[in-house]
Amino acid sequence: MVLAETTFLDVFWWMVVMFFWVMAIWIFVVLISDVIRREDMSGGKKAMWIVFMVVLPFIGALAYIISRPKVTAQDVRLMTQSDAAYRAAAGVSTADELTKLRELRAEGVLSEQEYEELKRKTLAM
Repeated sequence: MVLAETTFLDVFWWMVVMFFWVMAIWIFVVLISDVIRREDMSGGKKAMWIVFMVVLPFIGALAYIISRPKVTAQDVRLMTQSDAAYRAAAGVSTADELTKLRELRAEGVLSEQEYEELKRKTLAM
């Protein structure tokens, strides 16, 4: 019995093929999850797209990518929420945090030890 030798080219070709298989599977997972999370489509439309992508994978995926709007109302809402959260987080300064900590200590919410520890953490940021 003669065993075929495995060459570097065989291993390389196997790695390339596996890479493209994983990428194809990942594309289908992402597209199907995009169909499921969209709020602007009815359940029947979502089911039709998923069946289309399962029955004819590459044609279905390509058709969905072409027909999907670039930006949906849901995308705009999510981007606006993300932008508002970023602006809110960026608007808080260290001085504001220290002022809040002093107020909490004055009201008796924080003990002196808790205040010093939180102050140290705030100044370390």
